[in-house]
Amino acid sequence: MKKLKLFLILAIVLGCTLAAGGYVWATSSEGFRTTDQDVFDDWDISRTRAAGADGFYQVTEKGFRPVIAYESLGEESNTAYRLGEQMLGQYPDRIQRAEKLFYYVRDRVRYTPDKDQFQYDEFAQNADELADKIAQNGFAHGDCEDSAILLAVMYKGAGYRSAIAIAPGHTAAMVYLPEYKKGSSFKMNGEEGWFWAEATGKNNSLGWVAQDLIAEELYAYEITDEGVTRAEPTEAPATIITGEGGGSASFPVPFFSIIIFLWFISRLFRRRAH
Repeated sequence: MKKLKLFLILAIVLGCTLAAGGYVWATSSEGFRTTDQDVFDDWDISRTRAAGADGFYQVTEKGFRPVIAYESLGEESNTAYRLGEQMLGQYPDRIQRAEKLFYYVRDRVRYTPDKDQFQYDEFAQNADELADKIAQNGFAHGDCEDSAILLAVMYKGAGYRSAIAIAPGHTAAMVYLPEYKKGSSFKMNGEEGWFWAEATGKNNSLGWVAQDLIAEELYAYEITDEGVTRAEPTEAPATIITGEGGGSASFPVPFFSIIIFLWFISRLFRRRAH
């Protein structure tokens, strides 16, 4: 059952592209190549697929690792991380800084399905790509994983611990802020004080979380000092539960069926291609 539940992560591909939209935006990044209908970047990470050792979230039966975040951290740090550092200097109060950073992303990333922006069902952008577009235009276009990745990287630059969380058909960032008194606090590996950073809604506030996610079993991966490597996760992601109590996640059977069907079909086509 745990292996089956981890395939829920593939719902990112489905769930983040359901909203309607009509804006087309061609990526300005260089170095992309297309192999077997997958688009790979300069790090040889697929931007059009979350699953596999070379997928942008490295989804496997064992767990997941949001490797795309590491394209903007450590030795690869650039625009997004520096934006976080600037906020660290500008807002010495930790709570005010955390909220300002959240609103920065929420108000400047306009939710746009990948199909409308890139003509792919899924196309993940890294944090620097979004940050560069914001610097150039005052705004950028992206969906749930794009906002989550940008938030997680900026929070690291601003001096916080951050994580990427997975929910059915969705993904979001999390920030460790135990002194915060708003919203719902989550517990990760027994450590309380993690808050949901859901920037895809225009009226969302830091700590707001959809009611159907409260008290559910979710998966999260804390962003640390790691490099960009093409490798399958060796350990399952952390389980996070709210302080209100946890339990097994319960999702409709048709939802499971869609995800497993899409995964099976993608594997089938890949085998035929080879």
